Order: sequence, then structure tokens, then C-alpha cells
Amino acid sequence: MKIIAINGSHRKGKNTAALLKTVLEEAAAHGADTELLELADYNIKHCLSCNKCLGKPQCSITDDDMPAISEKLLAADGIVLGSPVYWANVSTLMKNFMDRTRWMHMTKNMLAGKVGAAVTNAGLTNGGQETALRIMEFFLHAQGLHLVDSRDHDGPIMTAGVASSLLADIKDGKPVWRKSALEDEAAMLACRTLARNMVKLIKALA
Repeated sequence: MKIIAINGSHRKGKNTAALLKTVLEEAAAHGADTELLELADYNIKHCLSCNKCLGKPQCSITDDDMPAISEKLLAADGIVLGSPVYWANVSTLMKNFMDRTRWMHMTKNMLAGKVGAAVTNAGLTNGGQETALRIMEFFLHAQGLHLVDSRDHDGPIMTAGVASSLLADIKDGKPVWRKSALEDEAAMLACRTLARNMVKLIKALA
């Protein structure tokens, strides 16, 4: 059982990575082989809109790192996407990654049947997290993945996906900021529940 996480943050190892690592750590504790991909480490060229993939499942761009990432996607049983919120949207890195998987979708859904999930974070409590989650989850759904969320019907009822915030509270009219997404206990709980739901569904589908 292989679960990979794709970090679309332009800042490696920060808050989005913390969320994804928590998911992967919990998944590993339940028997999954895991890997975190930091998109900031990869050279991914922009889609040329050449439409080659409309005729056959191939991309005309072969001289960047996307072929290697695609192999990891195909080999995985579960895929978790993570992005910080950029104007109620995903980051440039995440959107570019999504665009470059077009060849895996147009003639047939090559990722269909896998299990998918998404996590996001923003500074503010209502900072566009729900919209960013919907964008990533729509992408996964369109690619044919089975989506899981962070709801635990045997425990606290969480929201779909994982949405974290660095805003902890307001004291005397001033914001109190968390130093890291790791301090968002609700998000950490949701990440762990998300991971267990992924593992459970992967096993059920197998």
C-alpha cells in the first residue's frame, strides 16, 4: 500500500508540509509505505496546450520532471494533495501540476480507482480554505479517484478534507497567531483521521 503526498507550497517544509507529514505518519503507522513530494524541488514546465493528449495518453513535454512524478502517481494507491491558500485558490505550483496531468485524463482516467484526499491552510480562519479544498477535490474526482474526508463517525465530526488556520484567537482586539499548523489541534486530529480513512478505503478496494 503506497500513499504519496504532493506539496504545492512554494515554501518547503512549512505549514502545508506539516499537515501532509501528519497524514503520512498516521498512514505509515497503519501499514502504508509513504512519500512526500515537494513540488518546489521539481522542474515542471507549463502545459503548452498543444492538445496531443486529446488523441492519445501522452504529453508532448518530456524534458522536465513531470514524467518521473507521473510514474509515482501511477504506482500509488493513495494521493494526498496539499496547498496553501492563494486568493481562495491553490498555489501556482499546485495548479501547474494539475494542468500537466491532463494527458492522464483526456483519453482515459489513468488514476481512476485510487484513493484521494486534500489538505490546505491559510493565515485567517475564513481565508479561502473551503474553496481551495473544493478545487483540489474536484481535480481528484475528475481524475477518477475515490475521495475520503476527515470525518470520524466514532468520534468528533470533522469537515471534508483538512483546513488549517494560523489564527488562534483574538485577545484585546489583537490577533493571536499560531507559530505552526502543528499547533492547530483540530487540524492535526483531522489529518490523522483522514489518513486512517484513506488506509481503510484502500484496503477495502483491494
